[in-house]
Amino acid sequence: MALALGIDIGGTGIKGALVDLDAGELASERVKLPTPDGGEPEAIIASVRQLADELSDLSGTALDDVAHIGVCFPAVVLRGRTMSAANVSERWIGLDADTAFGEALGRDIHFVNDADAAGYAEAVFGAARGQRGLVLMTTLGTGIGSALIYDGVLVPNSELGHLELDGRDAETWAANSAREREELSFADWAARLTRYYGYLERLFSPDLFVIGGGVSKQHEEFVPLIDVRTPIVPAALRNNAGIIGAAALAAEHQR
Repeated sequence: MALALGIDIGGTGIKGALVDLDAGELASERVKLPTPDGGEPEAIIASVRQLADELSDLSGTALDDVAHIGVCFPAVVLRGRTMSAANVSERWIGLDADTAFGEALGRDIHFVNDADAAGYAEAVFGAARGQRGLVLMTTLGTGIGSALIYDGVLVPNSELGHLELDGRDAETWAANSAREREELSFADWAARLTRYYGYLERLFSPDLFVIGGGVSKQHEEFVPLIDVRTPIVPAALRNNAGIIGAAALAAEHQR
């Protein structure tokens, strides 16, 4: 069994686990810590080190015995540098995250965007496994994250939640946070999602939409109401997709 460590940093929580890269599933219990208030780089890096130590103690597996370490984060990531910041400190912008986390963990790591990690996991192990052509995954949460995968190859940093519709970012009125904030019914929200996914359909002509994020657990309530031509399915790996994808992309990067 090829083991890797996957860590998923979010605006409210940091979670991680060992991942069986052959099966595409968790190989240990999942450890979760709160994201430090303010989201400063030093505090988050220290929390990731704490999480890795706790996971090592819990699993009995030392970091040196793990083949790869992947970390995902809600930002545009270019060659290991974070070029944006969402719900965290602006000091992340321009940070050499690969080096900073690698030094803290004492290992080479691979740093990627969180939606890209989740999308890649779904393409390799989840709802889009074996799908040819263009898969477009979106994560519906506080904002809208996106991932483009063509014939199994990730096209990173797509940021399709920031497409402009009606003069504003689509995520400001189509994300799950908008549904909660405005107390929309699932039917009313699905009408907005139909407009959003219809726009993506016209721009990209995908072969498959995959919907992730925590609200995907309630997919029966809204996915059947989204009226687009393209097949649309819920994510299979749910909240473990970022962990699994970060680990898998670290292994792919090494190859």
